[in-house]
Amino acid sequence: MALSGCDIHMHVRLGHDEKTVVSLTMDKGVKQRFHRLGSSPYFYDASARWAIWLAVPAVICIAYAVIAGLVYVPPDYQQGDVFRILYIHVPSAWLSLFGYTAMAVAGVVALVWRLKLAEIFIAAAAPVGASFTFLALVTGAIWGEPTWGTYWVWDARLTSELILLFLYLGVIALHRSIASPRAAGRACALLSIVGVINVPIIHYSVVWWTTLHQGATLGLTGGSNMDADMLWPLLAGALGFTCLFGWLTLWGMRVQLLWRERRSRWVMKRIAHG
Repeated sequence: MALSGCDIHMHVRLGHDEKTVVSLTMDKGVKQRFHRLGSSPYFYDASARWAIWLAVPAVICIAYAVIAGLVYVPPDYQQGDVFRILYIHVPSAWLSLFGYTAMAVAGVVALVWRLKLAEIFIAAAAPVGASFTFLALVTGAIWGEPTWGTYWVWDARLTSELILLFLYLGVIALHRSIASPRAAGRACALLSIVGVINVPIIHYSVVWWTTLHQGATLGLTGGSNMDADMLWPLLAGALGFTCLFGWLTLWGMRVQLLWRERRSRWVMKRIAHG
């Protein structure tokens, strides 16, 4: 029997309604997970497991990068053994840029959606990012003396990286100087967003200006000029340092969260249970 136009219309509407119900269910599930992630007790308990998942690959990758870079990788044909410090310098420099970019993204989330954990992330990530930036500057100076004949020059790459360190320190100082946690969080979020303009300047400084600093050895799309024996430990070091950044930041967030909500019932309950 042929279906009437009304039957066809009802069938199409029914299918559309089913799709709508499925879509609404999926949206509701995503929102529930998002709100659960924003819950302080849930994040505090779950972040302990996440930290372990980050700590294990961090230790393995960094150990492999250091041992391979210092022992098994052959000397560079131009720089000799001096180039080995790049297995610490390059991942540190990468994390200095990645950390501040992540803080800027968290700053947008904090200002637009007012998510408390985004503010806490900025406060916890700033000291870690500052440490990696300082390590990048120090190892770069150690590498630069035998390579360039000087520990420091005021070229674009080094100067902009030093400015990045000052931006990290500015976020740390701003967070500690404001008594209200929410006001401090919003101020740090704003500074993170404004300061992120320095990240592309650092990255493209060797392209835009003539500097002593060499260009990028490897990139996401441009391939690499390094031999595989030298490249794999460097990539492992970058991955390990990234996991280390996440591990340290997670523990910092846990400390910040406990201090910020030290008078709440859930914190008292966890302290009572050890």
